[in-house]
Amino acid sequence: MFDNQAPITKNIILLNSVIFALMYLPLPAVHQLLVSFPAYFPLSSYFRWWQVVTHMFMHGSLMHILFNMLTLLSFGPTIERLFGGKRFTLLYFLSGLGAFLLFNLWNYYLYTQAAGTAEGDAILNTPMVGASGAIFGVMTAFATLFPDTKLYFMFIPVPISAKYILPVIIVVSIYLGFSDQMSGIAHFAHVGGAIVGWIMARSWKKKLPQHNFYR
Repeated sequence: MFDNQAPITKNIILLNSVIFALMYLPLPAVHQLLVSFPAYFPLSSYFRWWQVVTHMFMHGSLMHILFNMLTLLSFGPTIERLFGGKRFTLLYFLSGLGAFLLFNLWNYYLYTQAAGTAEGDAILNTPMVGASGAIFGVMTAFATLFPDTKLYFMFIPVPISAKYILPVIIVVSIYLGFSDQMSGIAHFAHVGGAIVGWIMARSWKKKLPQHNFYR
C-alpha cells in the first residue's frame, strides 16, 4: 500500500485517521482542543489563525474521511515519488490554503449580501472541515502530469483519461458552487485547491525530464 518513497502521504493519512478517531473517544480535554480545529469564516468571532491548516485534518463523517483518504492514497504516492517529500508537502498545504482562500472569498461576497440575516449568521457560524481542497490539488497535479492515464470511478463501467475526468469534476464543482444545490459541501474549496495544484504542477513540470507519461 505504501512504500518508503511516499512517507508524507502515509503520515498525512495516519494523522487524519488518528484525529478522526480521537473525536469519538471519551477524552474531554482532547475534544476541547479539537473544537478549535475547523476553519471558520475570517470575520467570525470563532476564527483562529491556525484553522487555516488544522481544518485539513478534520472530517465530518466516516464516509467523508474514507473517501478523502482513499483518493489521497490513489494519487499521492505517485506525485510524492515524482517531486519528493518537500515539494509534495508544499503542494498539499498550498492547495489546502488555496481552497480556504477561494471558498472564503465566495463566502465574503455572500456575506456582504446577507449580513445581519439568518444566512449571514450561518456563514459566520458554519465551519469548514476536510482535506478535499488539498487533495483536489494533488489530483489536478496528477491529471496535469499524467493526462492520458486511465482512471476508474465507481458506477462508471469504462476507464476515462485523467485529462477528461478532472475538468468535468471542476466544472461541476463550479456549477454547484454557484447554484448551491448540494448544501454543506465547499465546492469552491475544491476549485481553489485544483487551481493551485495545476499552477504548481505546470511550473514544476518544466524542470522534470520529459518522459512519455507526460504526454
